Formats: sequence, C-alpha cells, structure tokens
Amino acid sequence: MCVIVGCLALNASFEPLTMVPVKRALRLVIDGKAEIVESDPAKFVRSARMTMPRPAVIRLTRFIHVPRRFRRQVTNTFLFARDRYRCQYCGRYQAELKPREALTRDHLIPISRGGTNEWTNVVTACSPCNLRKANHYPHEIGMHPLTAPVEPHFVHLSWAVRRLTPAQSHYIRTFYGEQMLHQLEALERRGTPPDAHHHHGRHERHDTKLAGD
Repeated sequence: MCVIVGCLALNASFEPLTMVPVKRALRLVIDGKAEIVESDPAKFVRSARMTMPRPAVIRLTRFIHVPRRFRRQVTNTFLFARDRYRCQYCGRYQAELKPREALTRDHLIPISRGGTNEWTNVVTACSPCNLRKANHYPHEIGMHPLTAPVEPHFVHLSWAVRRLTPAQSHYIRTFYGEQMLHQLEALERRGTPPDAHHHHGRHERHDTKLAGD
C-alpha cells in the first residue's frame, strides 16, 4: 500500500504545480484557498473542532500564473534526489559511504570564483571528493561529474523524494502525457540505494493532528 507523505497541488486549471506537505495543503483548504480533489479514505486529520480526509491532491480556487519552466529552489534534499543519492565523482551511493562520510553539495565553479547555487552548477559529492576538489574547476583537477547537472522537472523530484500515488499520477498523465510516467518508471528501474526512501513515511500514523488548532 502506498503511503501518502505529500500532496499534489493543482492550479485552478487542474495543471499540476508542485508537491506540498499535507499540513500546508490542509491550511490552504481551511483558508478557502484550495479544495480537496483526491483524498485517502483510510486516513483522517483530526483537531479539536474538525475531522477532515487526508488530501492526496488539492486544487487552488484561484488561477495563478507560473513561469513556463517551473523553478524549485536548490536544496540538498532535492539535489541528492536529482543525483540519485550518488556521488557524481566517485560513483558511490549514500549507502556505500563510510560512517564518517556524507553526501554534500559541490559547486563545479566554486562560489569563491564566481560560481552560483543554480542547478547547472551544483552536483552531489561525497565529503572526501568534495574535500579533494576543493576550490578547483573540474578541468584543473581532472574531476568531472558522471552526468551533466541540469535543472530537473519537479515531477522527477517528487517521484525521487516521495513517490507518486496512482491518484496523483493520473494528473501527471493528463497534463504531461504518458511519456512522463514512462520516464518516472525508468528512473525507478535504474535503481536507488536501499535507504533512499526509507526515511519517508515509515513511522507515519494514520491520524494527523493539525498544528495550531
């Protein structure tokens, strides 16, 4: 059974926008800024004053204009997901790192040399590789990433971080086509480290208390 640990937010036109935390989705609904389109019938959110079905998909009540290319801020969570929790220099996955090693963010063009935090300039690197590359350009030290860094589609990130439920996939298929779902399935077949998804949803309770109520 697929555990819902995120909610797909749709524009008023039903176009998928992004994934949001369940509590954020509920607040939008309570404030009248969104409506629940799909929910998990087996799970509820309870407070002192109300009980609501746990949303899987919400729709904004007012249409908002967004850039043609949806940009999500680069955070380590999504950066590691984009790179499949794998060091882009030595090729080791997170599960293969030694106890004192960790995944980090590396800038191809170092910040001190004019680099930025844009998607195309950052890659996932294990701490030893990051230390070794230091303040160098890739060509100066012969360390080139396994794959060229690109700005990912938010759907790819959503899948990599928390997986999409069948109900959420329906809206992805409607607006982005069957090919997008095939790309997501290809990412899954490519394989992920054993602990890539384990920290999401494992200890989640069936009932959630709404903060601030």
